[in-house]
Amino acid sequence: MALQPEHEVKEAKKNPESGAGSSLRRFTWEEIGLRTGRGHPQQERWLVIDRKVYDISQFYRQHPGGAQVISHFAGQDATEAFVTFHVNHALVRKYMSSLLIGELAPDEISMKPSKNKLLVEDFRELRATIERMGLLNPNGLFFFLNFLQILLLEAASWITLWYFGTSLVPFLISAVLLTTSLSQAGYLQHDLGHFSVFSKPKWNHVVQKFVIGQLLGLPASWWNLRHAQHHAKTNCFLKDPDLNMHPWFTLGKVLSVELGMKKKFMPYNHQHKYYFVTLPPFLFPVYFQYFPLHKTIQRRDWADLAWMLSFYIRFFLTYEPLLGVKSLLGFYLLIRVLESIWLVWVTQMNHIPMNIDYDKNLDWFSTQLQATCNVDQSLFNDWFTGHLNFHIEHHLFPTMPRHNYWKVAPLVKSLCAKHSIEYHCKPLLTGFADIVHSLKDSGELWLDAYLHK
Repeated sequence: MALQPEHEVKEAKKNPESGAGSSLRRFTWEEIGLRTGRGHPQQERWLVIDRKVYDISQFYRQHPGGAQVISHFAGQDATEAFVTFHVNHALVRKYMSSLLIGELAPDEISMKPSKNKLLVEDFRELRATIERMGLLNPNGLFFFLNFLQILLLEAASWITLWYFGTSLVPFLISAVLLTTSLSQAGYLQHDLGHFSVFSKPKWNHVVQKFVIGQLLGLPASWWNLRHAQHHAKTNCFLKDPDLNMHPWFTLGKVLSVELGMKKKFMPYNHQHKYYFVTLPPFLFPVYFQYFPLHKTIQRRDWADLAWMLSFYIRFFLTYEPLLGVKSLLGFYLLIRVLESIWLVWVTQMNHIPMNIDYDKNLDWFSTQLQATCNVDQSLFNDWFTGHLNFHIEHHLFPTMPRHNYWKVAPLVKSLCAKHSIEYHCKPLLTGFADIVHSLKDSGELWLDAYLHK
């Protein structure tokens, strides 16, 4: 199919309402597929939402959700992601009008063959059903009790040292209590980042800055920009930042073979062994101490920086009188290591064992079911994982309050059964073990490619 002449494309941008016999200019998927921001023509970025074509070439840098997350859909249909991520669709569409340059030609299909049309339609009906059921509405009491738990755990940590002294046993008990508080605060800020605690996005933003900044010492903007990309293109190389573990680890079949064929050497065949003493204990106390701070200063996000500093000031003023400077540094390192071990194992059990590949532009439901898995429900599992044991439901409906995941899970299972899609669910310890098994399999694939190809 021939490309639309360049002068007509430019005219369509200037006047989207022009065109003989039509209110909007008409474009083909071939034209749209060239506007990915890479190479010709002129680094342009277009995407499609509900058959309407939008030029985000200039806007993507100002995108509130981050430049990368919207750029990942350049040259593609972004309808499902648009509906999934935005709470107030009408308001967002109002601001999108200035980006509208046309629509798909009448003879163009609404979605690429890589997407399952019937599944997309069924998933839209499922989303409409959960909206009617009110499953996207938060329960204020649930989140209040969750926040109260965090405060009580931190208070118990300080009281333990104050009342029982700083000998080894109270020291360790206090560290465990504070680690638990930090981990639960991490889950709460995650909820806030997904707009699932308050009905109004503004309140989620404001409270998240307090929780992640004052209670955890991390910047909200950095986390949101990174996590949005993870949800937009889950387990997709070059697009999901959570996969950026090279050169220390190789993940999935595709990358492992590629690295082996390129003779990229690391002892990946032993990565399932050194994983235990690298990523889980040191992600938070090393990487998360330096990189977020560097990015925050680089972006000159002084508000987030102030919130981060408030955590360290409060931590020092609270615990230094009890521990002294030397013991305080050891205490801080211990709680960060424990927090890191807890959250790394919980978050990685849902993705590392699953399919990891380049972006295949699949429909939303298929993408998430290939890239995520669940862990069995129980009161302990729900609490220990912050309801991330329902990771399938969380990725399908990221703005849904986590206390409703169990309600929508049977509907998701039913849709999976209808379309013969496997719904992965396993015991908690199996989920942890599968991380190791997956790393071992990837390492063996790398070694085979490295030695024989």
